[in-house]
Amino acid sequence: MDEAQIIKSINMNPPIIKMIKNPTDEMKLLAVSKNGLVLEYIKEPTRQMEEIAINNNPRAIKFVSNPTEDMMIKAIESGWNILEYIKNPTDKVMALAIEQAGWAIQYVKEPSEALQLSAVRKNYDAIKYIKEPYESVQEEAVRKSYDALKYIASPSPIVERIAIKNNESAIHFVKELDQNKILEFLKVNILVIKHVGSKLTQDEVEDVLKQVLADENVEEKYVRDFLNCNMIDRNSQTMPIDKILFIYRYGSQKAKKIAVDERLKML
Repeated sequence: MDEAQIIKSINMNPPIIKMIKNPTDEMKLLAVSKNGLVLEYIKEPTRQMEEIAINNNPRAIKFVSNPTEDMMIKAIESGWNILEYIKNPTDKVMALAIEQAGWAIQYVKEPSEALQLSAVRKNYDAIKYIKEPYESVQEEAVRKSYDALKYIASPSPIVERIAIKNNESAIHFVKELDQNKILEFLKVNILVIKHVGSKLTQDEVEDVLKQVLADENVEEKYVRDFLNCNMIDRNSQTMPIDKILFIYRYGSQKAKKIAVDERLKML
């Protein structure tokens, strides 16, 4: 087979380059321009061949032994998941990939706190790809979405409380849930009672409410959630509490003011 025939064959079927002994640079350049992934079969490619291969198929960077940062950036611009194929990416390249999708963190070895934070800010569930997330990263993730809690192997008590405050349903993702935790969570979000009401006595609930509602810094949402919680009502079979009267007796001035405002809304 003469050179013209070989070139014609490569043009039609680029992977055939691996069968050719001592291919010329012209043949190599043609092959990678048609199918970047055949770079795998080219011994000692020139930088030009590598660049052409990446332009054709960004995944070809997998076969570049020492890519430049510009080559890495070029490849990443086509998609964050190309990070999987890059050997020793620079900080800039990793950051660019994570800017596209937080899930790119799965391809970063020992990511810094800054990269972890960027990842969960972009996609909260990217935390599932981080083996030992910093506490600041855990907090950021559960603030974005309470169900990030299910991806954290050993969340701190603070992180659990943030998730619960965000949404009472987060209690389903709490590991080793005991009575003390339930009562602590009730102080953060009264609506937790919807999920664990059967595990609480009225005395326990009232003790928590007295502590929280007596505080002049009680959050408005907590007071309004308490007043609108159907599980707690003077006519309830399980938790018969006259909520307005309870706040009148034990609530701070702030709690009482919110209660009056909420009651006026009902009129």
